[in-house]
Amino acid sequence: MKHNESSLTSIIAAFGRAYHSKYDTLKIFDDFILKDLISQKEFSDISENMIQGIQFFNKDIALRFQNDPDEILKWITQVQLSPTPLARAAYCEKVLLNEVMLGLKQYVILGAGLDTFCFRHPELKNSLEIFEVDYPATQDFKKKKLDNANFKIPSNLHFVSMDFTDKFSYQNLIDEGFNNKKTFFSLLGVSYYLTKEENSSLINNLFAKVPSGSSIVFDYADEKLFKEKGMSNRVENMVKMASVSGEPMKSCFTYFEIENMLEKSGLLIYEHLSPAAINDLFFSNRTDYLSAFETIHYIHAIKK
Repeated sequence: MKHNESSLTSIIAAFGRAYHSKYDTLKIFDDFILKDLISQKEFSDISENMIQGIQFFNKDIALRFQNDPDEILKWITQVQLSPTPLARAAYCEKVLLNEVMLGLKQYVILGAGLDTFCFRHPELKNSLEIFEVDYPATQDFKKKKLDNANFKIPSNLHFVSMDFTDKFSYQNLIDEGFNNKKTFFSLLGVSYYLTKEENSSLINNLFAKVPSGSSIVFDYADEKLFKEKGMSNRVENMVKMASVSGEPMKSCFTYFEIENMLEKSGLLIYEHLSPAAINDLFFSNRTDYLSAFETIHYIHAIKK
């Protein structure tokens, strides 16, 4: 990604969450704030681009729904775009809110993009400090969105500009009020875009200066990422789309590799969700196109 450009993948992920909130029933994760951050023109432009690109996603669907653009958009969004952003956010926030109930005071969102947790949980204003870490351009983009929608940035939300793929800096966090106390980190939709070495270095740096009991939720791609096509070729399409957008996917892991990486940083896996487990937890008994994405796993790990 270029340093002066906002992340395209974060915008597409936000679109998927916004579409789900607006149109889908049986909500997996209701990001109702996004309708105010993504303009109607942006929503329409992304929708049109997706519909026009249906031949890339699936020629059979393009033919079957050639006179029904709304169904084409629903198919693309529910099959390709939404599943992982919805389920990983739902899982992460379930774990996070449980940690808050146990007294957590500090939350760091790495690669925050258009995250809206702070605005959906105003009741935590006086009890949870939230630090959003991302590229300066992505944060500038978000701040403009918040300003245009007349959202006032609450006192417990701190923007920390950083290219953590280069070198994670605790000083940037400390300058915004971060303290050396029990911390919850989220790293969603990021690990695939880092090399294995960058992932390992980041995890190691994150947990070097926080106390025992601090934890992280992240998603990762397993060793089949670059080989498995997935339903309607959606895994292969995801890899291709990332490459074309200038944010190529760089890494995938076996479970053993993840376990070993975390162990080296003093972390134990508290919970691991495979694609099958994610499907059972978030997508069972649905009558639409939504289902858990192949090759994508979720981890909750805790510092010993």
